[in-house]
Amino acid sequence: MGRTDSPTIRSLLRALGAFGLLTLFAPGTSHAGEGRSPELNRIGQGDPRDGYSSPDYETRSRAVPGQTGIRAELAELATTAPLGLPELPNPPSQALIDLGRKLFFDRRLSDNNTLSCGMCHIPEQAFTQNELATPVGIEGRFVRRNAPALYNVGYRKVLFHDARETELSKQIWAPLLAQNEMGNSSKSAVLGKVDADPVYAAAFTDLFEEGLTDRSLGLALAGYQRALLSGDSPFDRWFYGGDSDALNDAAKRGFRLFDEHQCSRCHQFSNSYAHFTDDALHRTGIGFRSQQLRAQPVKSLQIAPGVIVPLTIDVIPPAHGDQGLKEISGEERDLWRYRTPSLRNAAITHPYMHDGSLPTLEAVIEFYDSGGGADPAKDPLLVPLGLTARQKKDLEAFLRSLTAHNVDILAADARSAPIGDPVRH
Repeated sequence: MGRTDSPTIRSLLRALGAFGLLTLFAPGTSHAGEGRSPELNRIGQGDPRDGYSSPDYETRSRAVPGQTGIRAELAELATTAPLGLPELPNPPSQALIDLGRKLFFDRRLSDNNTLSCGMCHIPEQAFTQNELATPVGIEGRFVRRNAPALYNVGYRKVLFHDARETELSKQIWAPLLAQNEMGNSSKSAVLGKVDADPVYAAAFTDLFEEGLTDRSLGLALAGYQRALLSGDSPFDRWFYGGDSDALNDAAKRGFRLFDEHQCSRCHQFSNSYAHFTDDALHRTGIGFRSQQLRAQPVKSLQIAPGVIVPLTIDVIPPAHGDQGLKEISGEERDLWRYRTPSLRNAAITHPYMHDGSLPTLEAVIEFYDSGGGADPAKDPLLVPLGLTARQKKDLEAFLRSLTAHNVDILAADARSAPIGDPVRH
């Protein structure tokens, strides 16, 4: 078998991988709008991409509506949590939320003033990225892990896929300083940019006794993200609200399957509220699967819609070397262990897994129905389920019932923030 270590090929593969072209998938028909507020319909906004991988694909571009926002009462939302969620500890004030929102969408927080937090966590794409398995960082640099959706992040006990951080206000510094994400050289470089804006300087003086510091900047960005509470889904109205008509029969059967097959051991819920995560780390078999797939040679590359280039030699994709929690702990037992994501809003937070390698809910259900693949060291809870075709559809119906009513409201509120850059504040 031939292979190449040519620098040219490696560069090409990195570039294509960064733009998601090595993980090809066409977003399927979405039912994410079920149970949502119909007047906004922001989630999933953009051009249709059905048939993207087809040789005769044609772009059906349409005008993107103006980025007009509709301010929501996020402080009230944070104080009175939606149905299905518990009280949020120390809810942020509206002033702190407004400051954090502006910072979140300010491109000046990156080294070259081009990238904001909101460009990897896109409001209209469920505060993640639906179109890329992994985001593209500053100057097109490769980011190896999927962008986690930010709904209900204020409840999380551990952060990042490998759980290397426990406080949201401290977590923000990792992407700000990562050279393949926002690329800043130091905390002082970021603080200097923020302090140079008189509006920001005044806001930090008003809100914090200490003024602008690395701590207060973290608290401001965390304040906005903590207010992104998203509950009151059709499932919540049925299970916690007692509305027997809020959920269809398929979703009810799917929930019973979910509980009977012990999915709730990791995606936990209680009689009072549901986070649908245990905030723990597990080896599900995805890390092993990804390594096996990357060891297989690439036979062709899609470089544009409908443009697939066959390769005359076998090319092995570059290994990303993702070892999960082991990278933090150094322990072999932690290889390929990743944090359990919440299932809330699962229908709109595709693609799935830490590397974005499963594009649809159907693919996720198939993966777990198979018992998590061939990884010999995967969590012992993962065994083949033997689901029928109908049961798989029922399970999918349950997962779709976890889409909250307010996801469009949160997306519209996000666009009420100015997009800061060196010219336009």
